[in-house]
Amino acid sequence: MNVASIIPDDRLERLSNAEITRYSRHLLLPQVGVDGQRRLKAAKVLVVGTGGLGAPLALYLAAAGVGTLGLVDFDFVEASNLQRQIIHGTRDIDRPKVASAADRVKSINPDIRVVTYNTALKSDNALSIIEDYDVVADGTDNYPTRYLVNDACVLLGKPNVYGSIFQFEGQASVFYAKEGPCYRCLYPSPPPPGLVPSCAEGGVLGVLPGIVGTIQASEVIKLVVGAGGAGGAVAGDSLIGRLLLFDAWAMKFRELKLRRDEGCPVCGKAPSIRELVDYEQFCGLKPAPGEEPVESITAKELKARLDAGDPLQVIDIREPHEQAIAPFPGARYIPLGQMARRAGEIDAAVDAVFLCKVGQRSKFAIRALREAGHRGRLLNLQDGVGAWARDVDSTLPQY
Repeated sequence: MNVASIIPDDRLERLSNAEITRYSRHLLLPQVGVDGQRRLKAAKVLVVGTGGLGAPLALYLAAAGVGTLGLVDFDFVEASNLQRQIIHGTRDIDRPKVASAADRVKSINPDIRVVTYNTALKSDNALSIIEDYDVVADGTDNYPTRYLVNDACVLLGKPNVYGSIFQFEGQASVFYAKEGPCYRCLYPSPPPPGLVPSCAEGGVLGVLPGIVGTIQASEVIKLVVGAGGAGGAVAGDSLIGRLLLFDAWAMKFRELKLRRDEGCPVCGKAPSIRELVDYEQFCGLKPAPGEEPVESITAKELKARLDAGDPLQVIDIREPHEQAIAPFPGARYIPLGQMARRAGEIDAAVDAVFLCKVGQRSKFAIRALREAGHRGRLLNLQDGVGAWARDVDSTLPQY
């Protein structure tokens, strides 16, 4: 779909001689030209997340000359990020990601304005942050924030440049309710909690977010440049109404056509969502009313009980290739996918402690056992094997 530039003419400023030199390769493209580069200079783009997808997004948008770049993230740089989050370096470990990303962006292009938000994007701050920007680029890695970004963009009339990655596969699209479908039209409801592992649990090929993130950056630039360029040349087709699928292992691209769902609760003909909601509740990450909460045990508490000789069953629900990375001493291995048919192996008369990498999939296993009728005491190792390696056994690798 061809879309005119979202940047109004009254915000355009002239380019300095230094800017003409810096962006000369853009200016030589008739689809961009002087007018398109002026629109990039006037544009305000918010990048949500400065991790795998946010890294190439922020780097290329800064290099392209986007005048104001907003960066939202609440996390700190960890060693495991550096395999793919190329905006950060080894010396940035333990720094806030937005601080590290801002430094790197400014080193590429000191002329742009960088605004950092060292906070989680939530229902109570999303509208006030997003309303100041022309485009939102979604580099998040969780469903609650994806639905939050989508709904906020629809309510504010902003385009949402979407990307997601998992293992070897990526997706990209542009959700812009003024011109086409939104994220909820494609995914009306989130998957059940625990069904889709995060990248931290399932892994990701390091180069994949670079490929998908640069596709997102390209879509942002096209939205900003729009019909700009010498002679009024039109922009190339946007990903509005299209979902681009990429498989890095097979090195194949596919494309699906998307249509607006007229019954969509946020962008349809009779929307029922007119304000932001509790997205963790919507995605099932909070216990439902009346649901028994999952009881947790810390790594130090588990160590104390094991040292005291308490009767315990320690159940490791990770997949075999994960167990090989950091085996948990004395655990019985029952992968999550086998839990239903092997539930009889768990003695209801003895406390059972479930563990995974970060303590999320093990919660899903406990809830599944309860639904299957298991009545024994089920405990979740808080923060998973990572907490054990951090607080109890430093010889165990953290991954």
